[in-house]
Amino acid sequence: MYSGLLIILLPLIIGWLLPLRRPALLRMVNKLLSWMVYVILFFMGISLAFLDNLSSNLATIFLTAAVSVFCILVCNLLALRLLEKRLPWQHLHKQEKLPSRLHMALESLKLCGVVVLGFVLGLTQWTLLRHASEASEYALLFLLFLVGLQLRGSGMTLRQIMLNRRGMVVASVVLISALAGGILAALLLGMPLKTGLALASGFGWYSLSGILMTEAYGPVIGSAAFFNDLLRELIAIMLIPVLIARHRSSALGLCGATSMDFTLPVLQRAGGVEIVPAAIVHGFIMSLLAPILIALFSA
Repeated sequence: MYSGLLIILLPLIIGWLLPLRRPALLRMVNKLLSWMVYVILFFMGISLAFLDNLSSNLATIFLTAAVSVFCILVCNLLALRLLEKRLPWQHLHKQEKLPSRLHMALESLKLCGVVVLGFVLGLTQWTLLRHASEASEYALLFLLFLVGLQLRGSGMTLRQIMLNRRGMVVASVVLISALAGGILAALLLGMPLKTGLALASGFGWYSLSGILMTEAYGPVIGSAAFFNDLLRELIAIMLIPVLIARHRSSALGLCGATSMDFTLPVLQRAGGVEIVPAAIVHGFIMSLLAPILIALFSA
């Protein structure tokens, strides 16, 4: 039953155990990781095109994504609002001019374009393309190995994580409330609770969650996971400037795993340098938990 869990975690652990200290190698890992994401999402689009009853499956994908992102974000926001009442985040930072949110949203949507491109190519039904799912499995193992290298190369130590109380608390609240949202979404959609929990465990890391969920549940649920987490990131980009002044924990929590990379510049501009340590710790914890929890719930 747990052989799939071991296969997913093994390359992640191997990557984590190989320390990379040279900046040039870390940059190469980051670049390879970006390219592998595009490759695997392209394969995911091809696999989607080979589904039977395609039109009904597309409706299922978008309904599942819409319901899950709504349930997860509502639970996140309610829990983070309660945290802010119990543990206010005092600060003196004045918000700076932010980078274009439209530009950042378009950067995220480029990955959608890759899925669509793979889907359109898959509609040709070329025989060679039927091996896309097998190719994506090998690509996934390599991607998880790179993720392990990247997380180890981030330089975060257990001491640094433990010392930043705010990052740890926000991550804990996001974790528990997201899983609660996943359970609620599963009940509303009539799907197994483990599937709802796995959907909620991407924490906005759409490139990884879509890939892992496709391997575990097939292209329908995998695509729903991709769009669920993509919508979460887009909503976070739009809401950070609105929330940051009075609801800093909510602004940070909505970013999920992306708070240590993609949404970090927006958080820093809007919330000041003082939010950066909490954002990195929060993002690191979410990034570490996402593949582990998805693998656990899909085992």
